[in-house]
Amino acid sequence: MARRQLSEINAGSMADIAFLLLIFFLVTTTMSTNTGMQRKLPPMEDVENPPPVKERNVMVVLVNQYNVIAIKGRPIALSQITEKAKEFFSGQRRDDLPELKTKNIPFFGDYPVSKGLVSLQTDRNTSYEKYLQVQNELVRAINELRDEKSMEKFGMHFEDLDDEKQEAVGKAIPLAISEAEPRRMTK
Repeated sequence: MARRQLSEINAGSMADIAFLLLIFFLVTTTMSTNTGMQRKLPPMEDVENPPPVKERNVMVVLVNQYNVIAIKGRPIALSQITEKAKEFFSGQRRDDLPELKTKNIPFFGDYPVSKGLVSLQTDRNTSYEKYLQVQNELVRAINELRDEKSMEKFGMHFEDLDDEKQEAVGKAIPLAISEAEPRRMTK
């Protein structure tokens, strides 16, 4: 009786294939990096009794659970936020706009800087997309004001200025956006 010979599986080529697949996935896979929002928190200060803030110096932007945006209790379209914020930070002397504080800023000398602060308040159920859209509109307003000021003062766009001039324009038009912790606005 003849014995059947057991067939062998060539495992050597399987290791080569696995190695090639590993190299393939390492080379073709892209790692997504989430840069997030670039914010620098102010330094912690031990202030027991913070100074009172005048109501006219704060523009409260609310986004409720239905993603409805409101400024001073009035609903507003997303597209109008930039203009409202630009007007708020413009540094104009009007009774309904924030107070101005004169600061000595390099390249500008004594310059009236707005004491205005935008407070962005959201509900816990506000969509992340709507929150980011509102945040982007507020930052766009600051960026446009800085760009207008740098064109007026230096004849160049803000992003084309050197660091020293960018810092001066940043002091003249500070990024003053406060984000409150999300809360439940309706009970």
